[in-house]
Amino acid sequence: MTNTSVGNAGRLLWAGLRALLVLTVITGVLYPLAVTGIAQLAFPGKANGSEITDASGTVVGSELIGQTYDLPLKDGEETAAPDLKWFQPRPSNGLGTNTVNGRYKLILSGATNRSGDNEDLIQWVKDAKAAVIKDNSTASYAVKPSDVPADAVTSSGSGLDPHISPAYAKLQVHRIAERNGLTVARVDKLVADHTEGRILGFIGEPRVNVLQLNTALRELSAG
Repeated sequence: MTNTSVGNAGRLLWAGLRALLVLTVITGVLYPLAVTGIAQLAFPGKANGSEITDASGTVVGSELIGQTYDLPLKDGEETAAPDLKWFQPRPSNGLGTNTVNGRYKLILSGATNRSGDNEDLIQWVKDAKAAVIKDNSTASYAVKPSDVPADAVTSSGSGLDPHISPAYAKLQVHRIAERNGLTVARVDKLVADHTEGRILGFIGEPRVNVLQLNTALRELSAG
């Protein structure tokens, strides 16, 4: 009886081990390779993270994740000031940094989780609106409070939204033109060329990818 029980246990263990090995090869090796191969053949761009490259072929980030464009921190500063020669994204504490130089570091993702009547949130929005008006007004162009769209002063739910509204992009045109020595018409056309319509014509809203826009801006400025 004892020998029979030991033999049965041994056979069961060996059968289980064989099943484990077979399933490991199928689900842990063959299936991932097959899915990866199909993705690379059918959707290579999306499979590789929807990367954006500049004119030199350097990867500068992903079109799916927003990035900030800030100046280096000065002594005593806790929050970096925006680099106003670039188009600015939506406000967020969760974005990585990028100066269109190929370096990218993701920090965190998340929203404020504050209600619409929260005093801190209301003050943040007021401060952000005042900053947008100040930063984007030039000697020949004055931004009015009514010109500031909601996405210029509020973050997205994830805090990683790579897009801004065409209204917010156009609001920045005069400042971008002045800071980069370009005409307003050229920068305005740049925004128009990078404005995406609604998906399938009816899903979502028109939008502008900030990284793609700034990558094109750098090339325009260099030319």
